[in-house]
Amino acid sequence: MNHIVLTGRLTADPVLRYTPTGIPVLDFTLAVSRRGKSSEGERDADFIDIVVWRKQAEICANYLKKGRLIGVEGRLEIDKFQGSDGQIHRKPRVVAYRVEFLGSKPKEAEEGISEEIEGFDEDAFVDDISSKIDIDTEGNK
Repeated sequence: MNHIVLTGRLTADPVLRYTPTGIPVLDFTLAVSRRGKSSEGERDADFIDIVVWRKQAEICANYLKKGRLIGVEGRLEIDKFQGSDGQIHRKPRVVAYRVEFLGSKPKEAEEGISEEIEGFDEDAFVDDISSKIDIDTEGNK
């Protein structure tokens, strides 16, 4: 079984790109707090790379900004690649198939969201995003 659920904040604005065949892909890093505190008395965090595919990637690109609290459900994937040093490197990331917008939306986005989507109901959208935009772990609809 390979199933991950995370809650954290975006460390930067997400980056939307497209594959050579035109499939949208969104990359971002999520800061997830650890339980307890470090020896210095501060709360530690893990910084986890996340990738989102297709329609959900485009929606997330429109509404996610640095600092936004989100929930992510997906699977762990370990990318292997050969570095310029000739060594094989491994990089973990989570392939998200569900993203939930948590907390309040950023103030500067309020006007744009309501104008872009007629009849937009954020609560229904947040609660129901996975049922409206479900993708499998390979990024297919």
